[in-house]
Amino acid sequence: MQENLKSAAILQNNEQWIPGGVVSLNRKTEPNICFVKGQGSRVVDADGNEYIDYQAGFAASFFGHNDEDINEAVKRTLSESQVLMGAGPTLLEGAFAKMFCESVPSAESIQITTTGSEATYHAIRIARAVTKRDHVVVMQGGYNGWHNDVACNVISKLEDVGGHVSPGEYPFDSLSAGVPKSHSDLVHVVNYNDLDSINYILEKYDVACILLEPLLQNIGIVKPQAGYLEGLRELSDKNGCLLIFDEVKTGFRHALGGYQSICGVTPDLSTFGKAVANGYPLGVIAGKKKYMDYFVHPDKENRVLIAGTYNAFPLTTAAAIATLEKLKSPVHKVYEHVEKLGAALEKGYQEIFSKLDRPVYVARQGSAFCVYFMGHEPINFHDVLLNHDFDFDARYRKELIKGGVYNFPAPIKQGSISFAHTMQDIEQTLEVTAQVLKQL
Repeated sequence: MQENLKSAAILQNNEQWIPGGVVSLNRKTEPNICFVKGQGSRVVDADGNEYIDYQAGFAASFFGHNDEDINEAVKRTLSESQVLMGAGPTLLEGAFAKMFCESVPSAESIQITTTGSEATYHAIRIARAVTKRDHVVVMQGGYNGWHNDVACNVISKLEDVGGHVSPGEYPFDSLSAGVPKSHSDLVHVVNYNDLDSINYILEKYDVACILLEPLLQNIGIVKPQAGYLEGLRELSDKNGCLLIFDEVKTGFRHALGGYQSICGVTPDLSTFGKAVANGYPLGVIAGKKKYMDYFVHPDKENRVLIAGTYNAFPLTTAAAIATLEKLKSPVHKVYEHVEKLGAALEKGYQEIFSKLDRPVYVARQGSAFCVYFMGHEPINFHDVLLNHDFDFDARYRKELIKGGVYNFPAPIKQGSISFAHTMQDIEQTLEVTAQVLKQL
């Protein structure tokens, strides 16, 4: 594999005009690689190196890169001169909304945004308008977007948030300068899978909503313990606050109805993004009509603003429609295919890692996976912080990249199998993994 000399030059050039050289600083990694082409399960960098891709645009490219059916829908829409109308309703947004509501259990109506962060932003606004309360509960280690209310406690260091506490909350570890203290005072961070801490916060503050990834995927794959999501639903109903599932990552990757259709717990509101349009920029706020109708509330003091020139941009909406059509198709059997590949990868990992002289746990949900270098299934972020070998994980990922297997080169980040992956990809991945572990 060639050195990434052209990638280094591209970053250096970009840094002249862009702070950090990339337009989303989450993309700045070591090793620095500039990808110039993606097709199916593979990506190619500027130096001509090819990789099996499990990063998949932070899990967005569920059908793989440049899916022919989805791209064709976009081209067709472009040829029909449906670009940006800027006034009035469109046929595409209505068609997509109908398909979405028929797919997701809790979706009685939806609104469309350009990103998942915008979707969570609006969901919190609705919750505050409905409840007339200001406080918000989020999860330690979760990620719900870039805005002031949620830009905190994402893969924090132990010294920044302290040791494990229950019941209780953790310090607001902001991701960004410029967040007013008035915002951080309203946000309460607790550990996932900890109902006692939720109850503690609900008794102490006037909470508008509990916002969480129902399956915690920002720190790998951390699954809800038995009764946890059901307990959140019960506590939300008892307290009069809204339960919001952030399904931007879990969404259509795990089931046509979202993860909520798997766990059987119905939130009041949900947010979606990423896989809903196979990586084209589109987000969704969905929920019960009585809450969604706050966008058109007859009383001005209760009405929640939603606006955006590029909301439901025709090309991205066409991609989303094509994505849902393909997910629904009995011909493709999408979820059966990725489950088969995921099971094969998990089994192969378990066989390989059983020979390693260190504890390992392989976590998987369908097409999403994460290898933890710890001896048990993680239950929350503190469990991972205290038990996972972050240094070994970092070295392991870098060596995989040298071998042509690309997963995001940061510890505990989720890997994503796409519909475009094949059993040959899985077998090659396992071969490279075995070689890497011998070297390490």
